[in-house]
Amino acid sequence: MGFFSKIKDALVGNSAKQNEKYVAGLDKSSSSLSSKINELAARYREIDDAYFEELENILIMSDVGVSMVMTIVDEIKKEVRLQNIKDPAKINEIIVDKMFVIYANEGYMTTKINYADDDLTVILMVGVNGAGKTTTIAKLAHMMLQDGKSVMLAAGDTFRAGAIDQLAVWADRLHVECIKGKEGGDPSAVVFDALKHAKEKNIDVLICDTAGRLQNKVNLMNELEKMNRIIKRVVPNGPQETLLVIDATTGQNGVSQASEFAKITDITGIVLTKMDGTAKGGIVLSIKDKLNIPVKFIGLGEQMDDLQEFDLEQYIYGLCKNMME
Repeated sequence: MGFFSKIKDALVGNSAKQNEKYVAGLDKSSSSLSSKINELAARYREIDDAYFEELENILIMSDVGVSMVMTIVDEIKKEVRLQNIKDPAKINEIIVDKMFVIYANEGYMTTKINYADDDLTVILMVGVNGAGKTTTIAKLAHMMLQDGKSVMLAAGDTFRAGAIDQLAVWADRLHVECIKGKEGGDPSAVVFDALKHAKEKNIDVLICDTAGRLQNKVNLMNELEKMNRIIKRVVPNGPQETLLVIDATTGQNGVSQASEFAKITDITGIVLTKMDGTAKGGIVLSIKDKLNIPVKFIGLGEQMDDLQEFDLEQYIYGLCKNMME
């Protein structure tokens, strides 16, 4: 029995609320991918090279990423030969299984936040303007508050007009403190003040916003390096996480952003926002293939609890469930 057959039954009774969010949040992606693969199967009476070429194109257009598509299709071809499958209608479960296995087997990818055992946990949030970074900070803070953590925010994006006030509004709604400076001021000074306050008040988690400009990578790199140095003076093992926020609807452009940020700073995890707004859900696989950085959270809607810890089984199920109905 393959992955899909096992997980399909397991998810029926377990984590029902989370499962519903994944299914609903990935509806556009699932409908697009599934309908194209189902239409492909309907047009071919038997599996041949032309079928596989079209399958490759479908997966690439779903943002899976070229090299991972080649790997997935090669594995499907091996399985088809091994089982002597001729009917395209019988290949869907193999496609799903191979997508899961290839992602899961290529290295251990933790989705857990690396909380400090006996010190302040510092999280740097990076990403280009418009990716949903500020809202993601609020949702992440909400999630941690729900888990019983005390949280403080630092308005380290001092360059984007309105960024400080936007984060402060979210802090008020969440009833957490937000340390801020002047617009156009030194972001590292804001982070230093936040670190001092958080330590004094025995806060569990400090989430720091950062500038989202990629136009001048040297300046951005210098700012992030300065922040990291200041954090390490106060919290030697910090920042425990540097999370990159990517808008999933930007597709391969988002993957390119991730590549650029990975050159600038040590990214520990990806947060994919607006997954519910894209028909190209394969971006998760593309990020793993190109960067080998774990996707730790995905945004499946606009509500506060729609930011979900990434779950590979739920993701593959949500992405591909229409192929198995």
